[in-house]
Amino acid sequence: MNFIGIIPARYASTRFPGKPLVDIGGKPMIQRVYEQAKKVLDTVIVATDDERIYNAVKDFGGEVVMTRTDHKCGTDRCLEAYDKYISESPERPAQRSYSDSGLTAEGDPDIIINIQGDEPFIQPEQIQAIMSCFPTEIATLVKPFTSEDTLADLENPNTPKVVFSPDGTARMFSRSVIPYLRGIPKEEWLAQGKHYRHIGMYAYRADILRQITALPQSPLEKAESLEQLRWLENGYQIKVAVCNTYSMGIDTPEDLEQALNKIIQL
Repeated sequence: MNFIGIIPARYASTRFPGKPLVDIGGKPMIQRVYEQAKKVLDTVIVATDDERIYNAVKDFGGEVVMTRTDHKCGTDRCLEAYDKYISESPERPAQRSYSDSGLTAEGDPDIIINIQGDEPFIQPEQIQAIMSCFPTEIATLVKPFTSEDTLADLENPNTPKVVFSPDGTARMFSRSVIPYLRGIPKEEWLAQGKHYRHIGMYAYRADILRQITALPQSPLEKAESLEQLRWLENGYQIKVAVCNTYSMGIDTPEDLEQALNKIIQL
């Protein structure tokens, strides 16, 4: 298997426009994400629709491709970037022969890891954990809620929760608290150790990525606004890796202030 990291990076964020280029300790955020991913992966590509981000990546020596502006999600942008990579990279055709599915002539699939462009502190062990799920169709990460979390953290609808079977196969994602511990006071839920937060990193076999981006929105996806529910509703398997490391995402200017404090502490 050949693992390829792709970092979707848009400029026009609703909550924080231009955030891939914000300065964190003397480097644009997208550079910090890229450098963390390169600690594990030989091939890392930034996929953007903005020339400012494209030029910034070029300036620090990273690999970057321009993608369309009309993608609805990072998954779609990853597929376009992957297709451009395997068709335009001059060294790859001489090394490996690819079909439209992303499989080599020898049947060895490429695995695309979708790394969030607003995770400047992503850790190598998180990427290694998601890689360890293969062979499978799709993989993602979860982290247990602990005593350091609060009930407000658990009930936060912006933090999707996950339930999965003993073999590590995801059964449901929700913005609500799952599982609901009937008969146990809410104040005691965290102590039960049965809740997991979803960490929004995905990895897909190239042929599966092509299939899931062609699917129409599903009822559960529309209800929860979680695209992974579309995949489950259509019968795809999502393997989860449990990782105790939690990296900080930058969604708002307030998050950036916390990130700058973290850099100072480091």
